[in-house]
Amino acid sequence: MADEADLDVVGETDDGSEILDLVVALRADVVLLDLGVPGGGVEACALLRATRPDVRVVVLTRDDDDADLAGAVRAGARGYLLRDTTPEELVEAVRAVAAGSSLLSPAMASRLLDEFAVALRRSEGPAEGAGSLSRRELEVLTLVAQGLNNKAIAETLFISENTVKNHIRNIHEKLQVHSRMEAVVRAVREGVLQIA
Repeated sequence: MADEADLDVVGETDDGSEILDLVVALRADVVLLDLGVPGGGVEACALLRATRPDVRVVVLTRDDDDADLAGAVRAGARGYLLRDTTPEELVEAVRAVAAGSSLLSPAMASRLLDEFAVALRRSEGPAEGAGSLSRRELEVLTLVAQGLNNKAIAETLFISENTVKNHIRNIHEKLQVHSRMEAVVRAVREGVLQIA
């Protein structure tokens, strides 16, 4: 970004605890915040926005994690990009966010639209309930209840992590819940899942 005539890099840090002081001291307009920086993360984004509401934050992350996206959006981030974003895309993202736009990586935009569609379907019809879960969805939910992460579930069931994510998304939709724990609790309450 140093080569861009319309952009000035006014500071850098790899210590999340320094971000707020740096932004205030240097009067930054846009902050690129790596969620993986020690002491940074979604909390740093929320603190930045609370202290300097005029600052526009673009978060960078290695993972396309739904929880990170939701947390970043709640914290006031105006952009959400994966670390594999090209330098050219990053420069354009900074320009767009500086101009007042919001920006999501294409993969996350697609997932967000999927989640929005699910939310619309939930509001338009009755909950399907735990009884409507498929055999495979129950297998996935059982492994979730045992504390396995997506990778471990995929290895146990000999399926891909993306397939696991799709099953979990379907489970959330059918049970009208927002987290893995809520899904387990609801399935136990409805008697379709038993925890020993």
